[in-house]
This record gives sequence, structure tokens and C-alpha cells, in this order.
Amino acid sequence: MKRIVIFASGSGTNAENLIKFFHNSGNVSVIQVLTNNPHAKVLERAKRLNVSALSFNRIALSKTNDVLNILKASEPDLIILAGFLWKFPEFILNEFPNKVINVHPAILPKFGGKGMYGMNVHQAVVENKETETGITIHYVNEHYDEGAIIFQAKCEVLPTDSAEDVAAKIHKLEMEHFPKVVEKLLNE
Repeated sequence: MKRIVIFASGSGTNAENLIKFFHNSGNVSVIQVLTNNPHAKVLERAKRLNVSALSFNRIALSKTNDVLNILKASEPDLIILAGFLWKFPEFILNEFPNKVINVHPAILPKFGGKGMYGMNVHQAVVENKETETGITIHYVNEHYDEGAIIFQAKCEVLPTDSAEDVAAKIHKLEMEHFPKVVEKLLNE
């Protein structure tokens, strides 16, 4: 059985989509959801879907081995950052080489880097009058949004689109492609 641990900071729609996608797979299981936000909706979603979930603080992630030890005990085949807003510590990445991936709401390298997440990205896409945007699924390294690209999917941005319109298009791409890309990665 392949094991997935998901890190999220917010509502957890991608986490829920992944949990549901693999629920009856027989060979892949989302075993845990971890969040840096004790009030994140992802905790409720995980609980409702019978997946272990807990929150941690910045010290537990970056200054001690608390989160690292949780991950070691979980023995994940893949660690997925799905709307996780903190930089992932290099010492954890070193323990799980090529096993940490992220979904970014733009076509990298455009609109990546520190502070470029969620509505910040969609607003930048609209303000720059982009004609297309999309999602990038990539490996995580020590720099924001600079890891090797695994997959990209694009969508059109209309001149009349608001940041909210772009967000809806990106959400649709994430829901459609993210689980399939994860499944493919785990089967390689």
C-alpha cells in the first residue's frame, strides 16, 4: 500500500479531492493530513473522511524534529503540499528526496516565489493581462516554486475575467488533474 501525507493550510479542497480519489483504490491511501493552522477547515474535512489530522506550529516544523518524526513514523511514499503556505524545511526535504510535491496555481516560472499563493497569484495574472494561466505540479526544493516540474495544465484567461474567475478555473484544473498526476507518480 502506497502512503500519502498531505500538508495544507486552509480549506482543504485539494486534500479532500485526493482523499476521495484514493479512498477505494486498494493500493494508495492518504494516511494523514498535517496543517500549520489550528483553525483550518482541512482538519474538519479530514475528520469527516476518517483521516488522521493534526496541527503544528512553526517551531515543530522548522526548529525541532517534531514534524520530521511524525513523517518518519508515517513512512510516506509521497508528501503532498496542497495549499500549504509555509516554506518546507530543507532538513525534512533531505530525509525525503524526490518525495515532496506541490501544486502551484500558475504556470511556473511565472507568478512563483515568496508571497505568490492563492488570490495573490490570480490577482497578478489579471493585473498583468495574461491570456492564459494554469497549474504546475512540481517537486519541492529549498526555494519557493523552483523544484523540477512534473506536470502543467493551462486554461484561457479572458479580458473580462476577475481574480475570482481565474481562481475558479484554476480550482477546476486542480480537481481534474492533481489526483491523476499523483496516481501516475506513485505507479512509476
